[in-house]
Amino acid sequence: MNFKEQAAGRAMDYVKSGMALGLGTGSATAYFVDLLGQRLQEGALNDIRAVPTSQATAARARGLGIPLTTLADLSAPEGAVPSRPLLDLAVDGADEVDPDLNLIKGLGRALLREKIVGMHARRFVVMVDESKLVSRLGKQKPLPVEVVPFEAQVTVRWLDSLGCRGELWLEEDGSPAVTDNGNYLARCWFQDGIAEPHALARTLAGRPGIIEHGLFLDMASLVIVAGESGVQILEQSS
Repeated sequence: MNFKEQAAGRAMDYVKSGMALGLGTGSATAYFVDLLGQRLQEGALNDIRAVPTSQATAARARGLGIPLTTLADLSAPEGAVPSRPLLDLAVDGADEVDPDLNLIKGLGRALLREKIVGMHARRFVVMVDESKLVSRLGKQKPLPVEVVPFEAQVTVRWLDSLGCRGELWLEEDGSPAVTDNGNYLARCWFQDGIAEPHALARTLAGRPGIIEHGLFLDMASLVIVAGESGVQILEQSS
């Protein structure tokens, strides 16, 4: 059993019958979805509804018989004030985790949907192997940014002005990488990491042409880390 599979196994401890779940995207989540499907088939869990964050996750879940729904179907009737988050739990992986449990996510190409689903969860549980822990975000992996196709190269040039090396994410054949939403992706490489993630998030959010970015700040409720010494749980301090 590899580290991601171990982390996914621990994440299953937080799942109870009757829950509405958010299912992330990526290799760690694939292990979690497989385990969830197995528990449902065995009868260890029941009355589960899940909102997938990508077409790939949706296809995997359907193949395992996991009932799927949408945030809209879980919402309160029009005009009513929601009394609680729409999802009991969202479970996902991450590309980097800093000491404050801030994340870089989105190298699995689903950052916009992952953020929409994650923000509607009572608890956001993140599964990683120990290699994803960093002292500063952006030290090991690029920051993905989802951009509109219109004049995408101009948007990438602007990203270059933020103290990083911005590039349009290209497939092996040279065509732009396209998300499930029909948008393009850029990657931003920071030589010394991202000094001020919150300030950068605000800057990116205010730029026309940028749909969403992969900085998931102050969102993770806990991070499950699997490594050579076993599995540890990192939680937000109150």
